[in-house]
Amino acid sequence: MKNIQVIDGARNCVYDIFAATDDEFALIFPEGTDIAFIDEVYERVEPQKLDAAFKNIWKRPVQKALSQGIHGIIFYDLEDKKVYYPTRRDAEAINPDGSSLR
Repeated sequence: MKNIQVIDGARNCVYDIFAATDDEFALIFPEGTDIAFIDEVYERVEPQKLDAAFKNIWKRPVQKALSQGIHGIIFYDLEDKKVYYPTRRDAEAINPDGSSLR
């Protein structure tokens, strides 16, 4: 199982973590990526397949204190964050001027 952190645009977002099987994770995150934006995910994958995967993923919340790392982050309603993740890899996040965030 791989852990996915969910970040959405709600003011009361709590940044929950959920467990996904390897197959579910691969649906959301193309090979070599660990950042996803929900609109792009649904443009790339058949909606019925994703809906079924998310239905299962939402049943597997992971307590943050017990998690063994975060393998991917999915953003909901945060289109403005895309400029920081042009490669959709967290380790390669950049500032708007192109300089590294880390």
